[in-house]
Amino acid sequence: MDIIHVPNNYQAANDLLIGKTILVTGAGDGIGRVAALSYAAHGATVVLLGRTESKLEAVYDEIEKAGHPKPGLVEMDLATVTEEQCKHLAQGLSAEFGHLDGLLHNASLLGERRPIESAGYTAWQEVMQVNVNAQFLLTHYLLPLLQEAPAASMMFTSSGVGRTGRAYWGAYAVSKFATEGLMQVLADELENTSNVRVNCINPGATNTAMRRSAYPGETPTDNPSPQDIMPAYLYLMGSDSTGVTGKSLDAQ
Repeated sequence: MDIIHVPNNYQAANDLLIGKTILVTGAGDGIGRVAALSYAAHGATVVLLGRTESKLEAVYDEIEKAGHPKPGLVEMDLATVTEEQCKHLAQGLSAEFGHLDGLLHNASLLGERRPIESAGYTAWQEVMQVNVNAQFLLTHYLLPLLQEAPAASMMFTSSGVGRTGRAYWGAYAVSKFATEGLMQVLADELENTSNVRVNCINPGATNTAMRRSAYPGETPTDNPSPQDIMPAYLYLMGSDSTGVTGKSLDAQ
């Protein structure tokens, strides 16, 4: 696995994403929320996708209040999303924007943390649905819109436990191995035939609700905030990472 890091002291230009349309999943909270705000602050029209309308509306209002480009809002639960819904989403985005310049697959489900031998199959399926199957469906139907852009970036969210298996991380770890694999297969398929670059980003230990749930004994503020790791998210999404594809990037 080819792991890269953000260039030292990387600072995105204020106009890095002007004119770009970027879809962010899990945009209502945590890293997804901050990434959406950061992309909007750098000029992008952001399409906010998530399962909780009230959270998405709060991010929408924050972007508008700051005077950034008017975002889009898509209420969609990846735990129950269907192929027809993804097809309808792609058609709507095509009609509204014509193409997509970026896609951040951020939404993930932690699921159970227990030994494989005592893991529940229903909980296992839920994690695989959100973290793998839904990502496949969105990728499948949104890829043609990314290919319509002059240059586009697709980012998958990985994890350290998706590179080296760790006890009791169960379905979440396996789903992140699958995510790394999906990224590598797709990047290899597109490298010489498309303008779409495809990479993974591992946020690392970050002060989010998921991290606090996974590590209840930690002091949350000992970990960086989502805002602290945004240089990596801007780097991979913007033109400064042109030519970088098939890689897994550590945000810290």
